[in-house]
Amino acid sequence: MNNLRIGGYVAENAHQGDPESLAAAHVKAGFKAAYCPDLSPGDTDAIRAYRRAFEQHDVVFAESNAWGNLIAPDSEVRQRNFDKVCRRLALGDELGARCCVDYLGTHDPASDFGPHPDNLTPETFDAAVEVIRRIVDTVRPRRAKFALEMMQWVLPDSVEVYAGLIRAVDRSAFGAHVDPVNIIFTPRQYYDTGGVIRHIFSTLGPHIVSCHAKDLKLRGELALHYDEVRPGLGAMDYRAYVQEIRKLDRDIPLMLEHLPNAEEFELARRHIAACAVADGE
Repeated sequence: MNNLRIGGYVAENAHQGDPESLAAAHVKAGFKAAYCPDLSPGDTDAIRAYRRAFEQHDVVFAESNAWGNLIAPDSEVRQRNFDKVCRRLALGDELGARCCVDYLGTHDPASDFGPHPDNLTPETFDAAVEVIRRIVDTVRPRRAKFALEMMQWVLPDSVEVYAGLIRAVDRSAFGAHVDPVNIIFTPRQYYDTGGVIRHIFSTLGPHIVSCHAKDLKLRGELALHYDEVRPGLGAMDYRAYVQEIRKLDRDIPLMLEHLPNAEEFELARRHIAACAVADGE
């Protein structure tokens, strides 16, 4: 049974330009996976130094995050974000990361990923296929995959839509990124997050390259509302999550995010590690 690679953020600025110190900081935090440092693709010496240091500490690079609206209404913004994601994918590939992840974006000119009535249309699906193909055909990565975040109001908004995108894009360099919190829509799903997780992995399993770890809590108000919370404080079935990752029998990182400080990261890591131990690690 494979070990679980939990990862997260450390204070990168405190170790700027010192790959050995940054890798050691991840180990001290209990992490076996890391987000990619802020380097420039083509900076061969620096990239080699970071790869060597993290390999020596047995910490894998999980993701080079891009975060830019790929379908922005403004063509200049759209091109700028396209160029950014290509740079980040190239960096991830040089570092040997599992993926570069981005959200598709939104038609809302005032937001990078906010709700909009045109976000979930067939035309936007076609636009997603086109831009994903352009990204991977431009960079032609050998190791890192390009992947999208699933989101409630941005494509891919479901496991089925993600599977459809993978088929339509038809590029081996396009993989699947998993964040179950992002596709919890209903109380029925909320009370069966294990079922949601198992459905994700049974459908996308061969394509999954990296996962995010967070949690959510249903608020008892007149309108449906979820709050994002630290893993362990909500409904997410982390034992099921760990089980499904292990079934893949590949080194799939599980990356913590959106936590305010090292103490919160440690509490979240401990919760997931305890679930892994309960599952038999």
